[in-house]
Amino acid sequence: MGKGSEVETLESYVEKMKKEGLFKALRTLYAQVAEGVIGLEDPSPPRSFLEYLTRMDYSMWFYTVIAIVLITLICIHIPIEFLKPFRWFSGTLFTLFIPGYVTVEALYPDEKALKPLERVALSIGLSLAVTPLLGLLLNYTPWGIRLEPVVTTLTLYSLALLITASYRKYALLKLAISVKNRGK
Repeated sequence: MGKGSEVETLESYVEKMKKEGLFKALRTLYAQVAEGVIGLEDPSPPRSFLEYLTRMDYSMWFYTVIAIVLITLICIHIPIEFLKPFRWFSGTLFTLFIPGYVTVEALYPDEKALKPLERVALSIGLSLAVTPLLGLLLNYTPWGIRLEPVVTTLTLYSLALLITASYRKYALLKLAISVKNRGK
């Protein structure tokens, strides 16, 4: 866990700091990791892309995006009155955040490449650019700009870039592991 030669588990490190209170200990730990004072290392990283996708500690963002897409599809295709607020909220995320978010994740798979606020801002900005471009492309197809073609296109775009982003994140992790193993 430490950058030096001493290796300690995260649990034992937090236990030692817990005297000040759990919240304060976790906050201190987060600050130390962010400053680079402490390095966290997974003792058993995923060995395959499938294992990467099945481990929630690596791919929670992947399943969150899939859940938002599925909730949006359900809310759109089940016209029940009480689902309208969910439809508006999930539809807003689906059109104004998700396309840009998966694009940003595919372009910048390294978490350190951008700060969280930069990721959010780029996600919204890219969504505002990508969604109309997809609509423009749809305008020149036989399907035109209607609900079903727009939803299908945004879903396929989001899922394609979601898989691309997750594979790039896995490749980056695999590269970091191989570099670390070469240094031993």
